[in-house]
Amino acid sequence: MKADLPEPSPDARAASAALMRIIAAEIKASGWMSFARYMELALYAPGLGYYSGGSRKFGDNASGGDFVTAPELTPLFGQALARQVAQVLAASVPQVIEAGAGSGHLAADMLLALDAMGSAPERYSILELSGELRARQVATLAERAPQFLGRVEWLDELPGKFSGCLIGNEVLDAMPTHALRWSEEGLLERGVGLRTGAESEQLLVAERPAGAALQAAAREIPVTAPYRGEVSLAARAWVAELARRLEKGAMILLDYGLPRRELYHPQRNGGTLRCHYRHRVHDDPFWFPGLSDITSHVDFTAVAEAGFDVGLGVLGYTSQAQFLMNCGIGELLQEKLGAGGTARNAARPDKQAALRAQGAVSVLLSPNEMGELFKVIALGRGMPQPLLGFLRGDRTHAL
Repeated sequence: MKADLPEPSPDARAASAALMRIIAAEIKASGWMSFARYMELALYAPGLGYYSGGSRKFGDNASGGDFVTAPELTPLFGQALARQVAQVLAASVPQVIEAGAGSGHLAADMLLALDAMGSAPERYSILELSGELRARQVATLAERAPQFLGRVEWLDELPGKFSGCLIGNEVLDAMPTHALRWSEEGLLERGVGLRTGAESEQLLVAERPAGAALQAAAREIPVTAPYRGEVSLAARAWVAELARRLEKGAMILLDYGLPRRELYHPQRNGGTLRCHYRHRVHDDPFWFPGLSDITSHVDFTAVAEAGFDVGLGVLGYTSQAQFLMNCGIGELLQEKLGAGGTARNAARPDKQAALRAQGAVSVLLSPNEMGELFKVIALGRGMPQPLLGFLRGDRTHAL
């Protein structure tokens, strides 16, 4: 699946080799590395990991990006999401936290949309560990929403307590995940070993019996051996920690994934681990460590349980398409096309911009694109129900 991948540049290969030396040294010291630890280093090792290095991640192929997220497709995504955020802010406090703000497009789009609704937050906090991405977010906001830069702050860690609305778009899928194999002999954790040759070292899959935490998580997963899949203890812990700190408000998480019984279906034997490089998908996470994004599908049942177990209510769960339609993305598109009928919309946009908007919304809503693959879940405390985004088509019962 990786035969047609573009050849990395000499600088990229050198950075990967430096990261490989760090990974190899850690494996030699302990004899084995969990896949979750490997994924953590591959994505977040300071200065060398995929998200902490200097390469461009977000954007189309022409711009040198590896993938495009919903906010890069069209501002209409952030404008629709802002309608849901405004409802949460009105029922709590005017504060937004965005976890993993990517290119900064979503922050700019939501700030502008919230301001247009008279719901601009007093503070917009961005939880971002990557220095390279922080710089890009500053540049995006300075270009697209400079009047709000004074309200934006960057966080190194979660605040001790917070109220308002937390947004996480494509955050959970990139959290380190454990790889497991259910066998007739018991549950095995698939980790990383090292083969040392005369001139090179090679990473390879190495297994050992799963520990207590993974054994406990696996007991809730409806599979029959033999089976291979992933469990993200990190995603569960992150949601639970957020839930403990949320005093009043909601967290809205958008990502690709499924309820547990669908995620661990027999047809998904082999897991959902995928790597992304230059708009190509491949299945070898050991290919040039640090150069590819590594993701796995989210277990939304586990997300709901993590919040519920520490006191949050599940406020809604549905597909991205249904959520965006409930938030009025269709109306926003019509305004973009100049069909609103108001003086503000009297000057129709140019034909190319209209076609781009239509095409982007089609990708966001189509069942064969992002509309069904991506889901949205809301967890909260002290919130009115139903929330706008879940007025129709709520699937909480499926969790």
